[in-house]
Amino acid sequence: MGILNTTPDSFSDGGLYRSSQAAVDRAVQIVNEGATIIDVGGESTRPGALAVGEAEEMDRILPVIEAIAKRLDVAISVDTSKLAVMAAAVSAGACLVNDVNALRELGAREWAAKAGVGVCLMHRQGEPRSMQIKPEYQDVVSEVQVFLANERRLCLSAGIAPEAIVLDPGIGFGKSQLHNLLLLKELACFTTLGSPVLVGVSRKNFIGNILGRPVSERLFGGLGLAVFAVTQGVKIIRTHDIAATCDALRMVSAVMQA
Repeated sequence: MGILNTTPDSFSDGGLYRSSQAAVDRAVQIVNEGATIIDVGGESTRPGALAVGEAEEMDRILPVIEAIAKRLDVAISVDTSKLAVMAAAVSAGACLVNDVNALRELGAREWAAKAGVGVCLMHRQGEPRSMQIKPEYQDVVSEVQVFLANERRLCLSAGIAPEAIVLDPGIGFGKSQLHNLLLLKELACFTTLGSPVLVGVSRKNFIGNILGRPVSERLFGGLGLAVFAVTQGVKIIRTHDIAATCDALRMVSAVMQA
């Protein structure tokens, strides 16, 4: 899953793809580098990010999604938590909703079931503006596992097809460095819940903290985690660095299938 942010304030690539043409050019590059899903986002969810209104978020993403859908043979995901934005994005050509709030907005599950779209349910503790201020858990692995299992159950009860659900433990979303490492260490716990697991660690702060690297120098750390995740059964890697990640994962796949 290649990341395509149309935001001015995303932590890694904010402002690079704000024009529709720049975003579509980037989408072409993402596909050429090997991604099979493009995740389009119009509101930053980085720690400390400010909320964006529905209209502004739609203005940022809808022209991009429409243009990608017309030009490229690729699955399009919309990274949003707003039901109105989800519906507009699917009408524009998206087929997957990647929701950091796990479809907990009123009516979102029922809409997704009726629309027949794929959904990615992510665990997050707190809101973006405050989620990294002393996050606390008694047992982060078991708590995230219970949350994802319950949200999956609620989606099934709402009529969403089992094969349409993806789970994301939410690395970096309301977690300390230790929490992130524990979740990654126990990724196999989440692959037993009955749905494919997505992991997004690309360029995140805890990689920089461990390695002493700025955002622009976190590729190798992210590749190490991506390779580890796949060996634990993770099916989708969300990344800014598509070509390098695809090469690493193709080699892992070749070894695992030999």
